[in-house]
Amino acid sequence: MIPVLAIVLTMLVILLLAAVVVVYVAYPHRGEDVPGAPWMGEAMTRAVDAVPTLDEDFADNRR
Repeated sequence: MIPVLAIVLTMLVILLLAAVVVVYVAYPHRGEDVPGAPWMGEAMTRAVDAVPTLDEDFADNRR
């Protein structure tokens, strides 16, 4: 019973993470507010700004 519960919980976490990515790409990444939850878009934008990323200019200069 416990392995089945672990698999179900893992799948739920994966689905939740996938939903967060879809919501981010659909709204805050394009500069729009998330309908019904503008606080979620602001939190996602702050989280993305806090993560170090490579910009396109840096990638072009490395070639």
